[in-house]
Amino acid sequence: MASKIAPDAPPPRPELDLGEDAALLVDLLKLGTFIARPMREGVAEPMGLSPNDLKIILALGGEGELAGHELSDIMGLPPMNVSRAIAALTARGLVEPGKDASNRRRKPVQLTAAGMDLFQQTIPAMAAVGGHLFADFTPEERAVFHAAAQAILARMTGAG
Repeated sequence: MASKIAPDAPPPRPELDLGEDAALLVDLLKLGTFIARPMREGVAEPMGLSPNDLKIILALGGEGELAGHELSDIMGLPPMNVSRAIAALTARGLVEPGKDASNRRRKPVQLTAAGMDLFQQTIPAMAAVGGHLFADFTPEERAVFHAAAQAILARMTGAG
């Protein structure tokens, strides 16, 4: 299966032997970088969201109530960027403060009903982006990729 992610990118340097683990990590880093464009163009922009807004909508829709520092950790963004995005989404009526009865210092946020509706609208758009990116994958290849991604996420988040 030939990759067409960046047709103008220079070819890999065959004389550079990274080793299997480092090469896999480089591929993963490239995927993380290159996925931003189709997500921005295919999901965020059509919905009037910035990429950071979209990430927050997806995180809150998928995980539920989260505090700003938790969103910062999940998204890999500086806390100030997350705070600005939360403020913008709150002003648009998509995010509202939540409550943590067990820790009054924790200030979680959650999606409003309108935010949850928007989250639901992202699903078909993400399916279209995913359908394009995985078009050449067999069902077995999709299952292997999904299992590998889940295993990596579990290791990185301490869930596995």
